Amino acid sequence: MSLDLFLPAFIAIKNGFVLTLTITLASFLLGQVVALPVALALSSPSRWLRLPASAYTFVIRGSPLLVQLFIVYYGLGQLEAVRESVLWPILRSPVYCAVLTIALNSAAYSAEVLAGAIRQVPKGQWEAGKALGLAKYVLLIKVVLPQIYRAVLPSIGNELILVMKGSTLASAVTVMEMTGAARVFVAKTYAPFETFLMAGAIYLLIGAAFGRVFKGLETRFAIPGR
Repeated sequence: MSLDLFLPAFIAIKNGFVLTLTITLASFLLGQVVALPVALALSSPSRWLRLPASAYTFVIRGSPLLVQLFIVYYGLGQLEAVRESVLWPILRSPVYCAVLTIALNSAAYSAEVLAGAIRQVPKGQWEAGKALGLAKYVLLIKVVLPQIYRAVLPSIGNELILVMKGSTLASAVTVMEMTGAARVFVAKTYAPFETFLMAGAIYLLIGAAFGRVFKGLETRFAIPGR
């Protein structure tokens, strides 16, 4: 181990810092947007909504993220219909493919968490809302969703950290985020220990920062009595 390599490794890795944060936050936010309607479908009494949502979460959660990334980036580009579609400017970009794939992967896990929380809402609340003349969507937005999001905040915080870890796989499709930058630096210096130790330390600090943010949110929006 050479201490002289830590600073050059840090300089090389930091070039991918902004891209790592961009992929992480964009994937997480998009994943949460997709997760809610999927969760509502999973908890719906209608089979026509529940079965496709269940199939989606089963396939995504049951296959590796790296394989999904390869299918989206390398596989979809082989289809002529995709290349001629309006989606091609997005799907030919490795960064956009990484964001889309990680987001869909995260959405599947988050949807199951949200669906479980929705199922735990007492039926009496739905009945009380109907008795008051509230429309179902009003009851959902005003009463149910605030409850379930407060209850699952810790799980959502963990999902953000998992998304950050998943962003490291973007280097497999030529995205030069921090892991990609680290691999390039290792190829030049043959110093994997120093380089990935530095990269690991930076990821650890990012994860700690995300955890701190969600810890503050949990404290602020804690459910009374818990």
